[in-house]
Amino acid sequence: MSDRLLMRRRLAEKAAKGLACAALAAGCLATGAARGQAAQPVVLDRVVAVVNRQVILASDVDDDIQLSVLDPVRGARGVVTRQRALQQLISRTLIQQQMHQEDLQAIRPSAAEVKARMDEIRKELPACVGAHCSTEEGWKAFLAAHDLTQRRVEAYLRNRIEILRFIEERFRQGIQISPQEIEQYYRETLLPQYPAGEAAPSLDQVSSRIREILLEQQVNVLFGNWLDNLRKQGNVEIVDPTLETAQAQSGRKGGGK
Repeated sequence: MSDRLLMRRRLAEKAAKGLACAALAAGCLATGAARGQAAQPVVLDRVVAVVNRQVILASDVDDDIQLSVLDPVRGARGVVTRQRALQQLISRTLIQQQMHQEDLQAIRPSAAEVKARMDEIRKELPACVGAHCSTEEGWKAFLAAHDLTQRRVEAYLRNRIEILRFIEERFRQGIQISPQEIEQYYRETLLPQYPAGEAAPSLDQVSSRIREILLEQQVNVLFGNWLDNLRKQGNVEIVDPTLETAQAQSGRKGGGK
């Protein structure tokens, strides 16, 4: 089976989940045609990249941008563009494929661990402090304002915990995060993200999460080299040229893949 046929099948399988919406859209088109209006095609979704024959859809990019509000360092990292979101999805997909190949059951978090991380998010996330997410009313309002659901947030956190554990086991050999680095990040990066007049959590409360962030940053260098090797082997293809990074576009012009 060719890669193109496989992409179409995977896209069709995901699109089938929205069958009811598709049927409704088709009904509207049929009504319009009956009235003499030209029927316009309805695009349910589209493939934007392929990672080792696994497709990434435009809707996946949209979801990643939407969920970025839960990133504790969103403000320090700047605006999440579609190009950047796609790169994050490619990295995440590669890691998940490795996790699946190795069947790493031990790194899967329990429901209690996900709930604990959820409680941390509601109390400490800079975007949540002003919204009073620690209360049920504030949390529901925050979710509604960002078009999120409790289930989507739980799935996001579960996935993040799994990936961080895998990264630690695979790449963290020799990486040490000192208390001084944690304190510096707290003072210079985290605290400025909280609105003026709002109480920020203490260093003790967030030190474990800051350690995860700093670990992830250092591991990203190692992972970046790994990802570069995978790209050179032709395992990653960006189908939508508008989502390519400037570096990738330059590589194409220079004759690279």
